[in-house]
Amino acid sequence: MMQFAVTAYDGADADALQRRIAAREAHLALGDQMIAAGQLLFATALLNAESQMCGSIMMVDFESRTALEEWLKIEPYVTGQVWQKIDVVPCKVGPRFVQKTP
Repeated sequence: MMQFAVTAYDGADADALQRRIAAREAHLALGDQMIAAGQLLFATALLNAESQMCGSIMMVDFESRTALEEWLKIEPYVTGQVWQKIDVVPCKVGPRFVQKTP
């Protein structure tokens, strides 16, 4: 398995927040599936100066970079044109921060 830090930035146009809100439930549902599969380790929304969501940071664990790219093809924030810029960096999450399954 390979871990990645995904930092994704929403568009800055007037409709950006509405696109995020429209895709949010599907994004969260896919996130729940990824948590169950051990692919999503943790995530957070980025906030702007007005405390509105404007991006995301996700720590994910996939078999390969190719598998990560396959996820991005179906990620609702990508298909819904919420995320306009995505940075992906390989990383290693410390064992203290990864939940162990009993």
